[in-house]
Amino acid sequence: MNTLLKRKVDTYLTIWKKNPDRKPLIIKGARQIGKTRSIEWFASQNYKSVIQINFVEQTKYREIFNDGFEVDSILKNISLLNPEFKFIPGETIFFFDELQACPNCATSLKFFKLDGRFDVICSGSLMGISYKEIESNSVGYKEDYEMHSMDFEEFLWAKGYSEEFIDGLYAQMIELKPLSALQMDTLMELFRDYVIIGGMPEVVATYIRNKNFSGTLAIQRQLLKDYEEDITKYVEGLDKAKVKAVYNHISTFLAKENKRFQITKIGKNARNRDYIGCVEWLADAGVVNICYCINQPELPLKGNYDPKLYKIYFKDTGLLIASLDEEAQEDLRANKNLGTYKGAIYENIVGDMLVKQGYQLYYYNSDKPSLEMDFFVRDADSLIPVEVKATDGATASLNNLLKENKYPDIKYGVKLGYKNIGFNGKFYTFPYFLTFLLKRFISERGKIFYSVNS
Repeated sequence: MNTLLKRKVDTYLTIWKKNPDRKPLIIKGARQIGKTRSIEWFASQNYKSVIQINFVEQTKYREIFNDGFEVDSILKNISLLNPEFKFIPGETIFFFDELQACPNCATSLKFFKLDGRFDVICSGSLMGISYKEIESNSVGYKEDYEMHSMDFEEFLWAKGYSEEFIDGLYAQMIELKPLSALQMDTLMELFRDYVIIGGMPEVVATYIRNKNFSGTLAIQRQLLKDYEEDITKYVEGLDKAKVKAVYNHISTFLAKENKRFQITKIGKNARNRDYIGCVEWLADAGVVNICYCINQPELPLKGNYDPKLYKIYFKDTGLLIASLDEEAQEDLRANKNLGTYKGAIYENIVGDMLVKQGYQLYYYNSDKPSLEMDFFVRDADSLIPVEVKATDGATASLNNLLKENKYPDIKYGVKLGYKNIGFNGKFYTFPYFLTFLLKRFISERGKIFYSVNS
């Protein structure tokens, strides 16, 4: 991958470097989302000396902590393995890659912070690592940052669009100014490409370099195989076959009308108790997003959901599509009707876009009364239903949720689809592609809404 892609972590690292009281930093995330490349670029631009150690490829370096965690002891052992490394106080960064292969490294972070001569960044895959264990080491002496695959804003950057352009889109949302036909058509086409490509940097870079989809499906299919191999490699304390069974059935359940994941439907005699921990492992590994069903459309969200009722989405919608028929990419490019699955794809991408903004995912489904809602988010004061429509269908559930005084925590809603920017007094409409700005909008617009309606 030769294309250098601008990422949001770049800004985060710049701010981190400017903090005079900065702590050692752990950047964690799923495999192959661009962690190493971003850190390498940052380090090369900001330090005279870069001490880069990969604990998977350079296994001998796992022993540098054997004589204790004092920094001078660690430096001595590193010099023993590579005498060419230069340790310049204030001008040196240690980049410890693949942290999951050397948990002792996390313990050393406290000592690097207390020593104060050198900066430290660690990177680790969520696969095969217990961050609960690591976080018990060096508590208070490190900083954590969770990185994701590329979001739609980063994709637009890769296509050459500026931050000023994106600020302009956001201004139209705040002003409730509809997009022009040219804006709608152009951005929807770009968004459809993003849905197909996904956010894995190697796939995006190939798409940008070739200016078409050539070679992207092969990379995506290989990534799917890599993830499956990682399950076999890293799963501990669980039945690997059961974890793989869950992973391989995600796309199947998304095809169901309610999209709810049911362990009992995976195989003959499959029982929930036999699969305890399998779904959570995939989520912790950064492979899937879990969307839990709330008991009632009311706050608080975290204390109001059923852990046994959930949907599972792929972290990367491009990988979801790659897991389907080989022709699925072409179907989407041609904007063909994919039936039920079109809804699944758009739900998946919206869910991922919400997660990348820091939201946890929740939905609602009730037979009595008949109500369903794809997602719920919240601001400081209210619960906000978010409806995703692949077609221009009815909004009966959204309208029912917004009936005055019926659900006191709900003040307004959001509908996402192939819809222009608008507000009907009850809910806002936005095109799918503006979902990446939703949290920013809710934060600012919510204040305006309450001030007008108070």
